[in-house]
Amino acid sequence: MNVSNVRAVLFDLDGTLYHHSPLRLLMALELCALPVMLGSITQARAVLLAIKRFRSKREELRALGHPLESLDELQYRHAALDVGMEATEMERIVREWMYRRPLKYLKWCRRRGVLPFFAEAQRRGVALGVFSDYPVHEKLQALGLDSYVQLALCATDPEINAFKPHPRGFLRACDQWGLKPDEVLYVGDRPEVDAKGAAAAGMRCLILGGEADQEGDQANASHLPSFQGLQQVLPT
Repeated sequence: MNVSNVRAVLFDLDGTLYHHSPLRLLMALELCALPVMLGSITQARAVLLAIKRFRSKREELRALGHPLESLDELQYRHAALDVGMEATEMERIVREWMYRRPLKYLKWCRRRGVLPFFAEAQRRGVALGVFSDYPVHEKLQALGLDSYVQLALCATDPEINAFKPHPRGFLRACDQWGLKPDEVLYVGDRPEVDAKGAAAAGMRCLILGGEADQEGDQANASHLPSFQGLQQVLPT
């Protein structure tokens, strides 16, 4: 992959800047205590089901592309209908268990090599940004990366309103930076979402982890086994 003209690097967040597996284990341990915390096995099951359905509904909503309605509202409403609760209650559960509680663990799950790369990119004048399907600001703060990032975008931002692999978020980043898509490199962990979305925007992509020839691989994408090899994309 020719990266000689890269002027900015745009990152996915979840699974890319930190490892999913240890975070999920830590959160699973917290969720095991839910029946005691809530004083009810029934209520605990309702919370677990809400989280599961929210995740699955979000994956289904990718097929909508760029809808007229707000994705931020649709995601809670659709998931809530599936489990028979109010959308406001679904949102409360998601914000508590998927957005707020994991924050304290993120720095311990951060990928090795992330901080040195961000510091070196800043030193060399390469713009850094994050575009994720999930909210990013609090996670960047918890990861200790917020001071390095000039651009933080979420798929449910009103100006985007499209989950990956729709190109709208990728192109929004280019517009904000005033750069062409081929001057921006996207780094993610899911070929079928990150690489496909970057390709639709005319952007090159690096996929961290996994093996080449995975389902969802795109011609614009290359694989890196770890974050340490990413410094090769920085201009000298």
